[in-house]
Amino acid sequence: MSTAAPASPRPQPLPRAHYRAFRPIGTRWLDNDIYGHVNNVVYYSWFDTAVNGYLIEQGALDIHAGAVIGLVVETQCHYFASLAFPQAVEAGLRVAHIGRSSVRYEVGIFAAGAPTCAARGHFVHVYVDRATRRPVTALPVTLHQTLESLR
Repeated sequence: MSTAAPASPRPQPLPRAHYRAFRPIGTRWLDNDIYGHVNNVVYYSWFDTAVNGYLIEQGALDIHAGAVIGLVVETQCHYFASLAFPQAVEAGLRVAHIGRSSVRYEVGIFAAGAPTCAARGHFVHVYVDRATRRPVTALPVTLHQTLESLR
């Protein structure tokens, strides 16, 4: 008799409606690998670029002088379709969970105009005091409001 848990269903690409905001991302020649598509490590860079770019634009994150910074403590990505330079790409953003000092972002990477994502993943930021690197006791108000708008 097996006591193994049943296998989880295979992740599927999600539609644009799953995400709350979109950011364009330009592919670069160096993003392609020897197989002619964007290398997997580039997707994680896109996640960071999309989330932090959005937070900076919204005035919720000051990467140079802010008292609070976000450190990535977890990340994951599932791939569904290839992307390649010089293809235009968009990152869809949403917030799945807001904790006392942490946030789980979900990011979908889309070929420009595509109805479903070519890849999707998540990462978790823990927001810490810049000087001590200890988790904050509460997210700054502007950051929290911006995160709520992505739920």
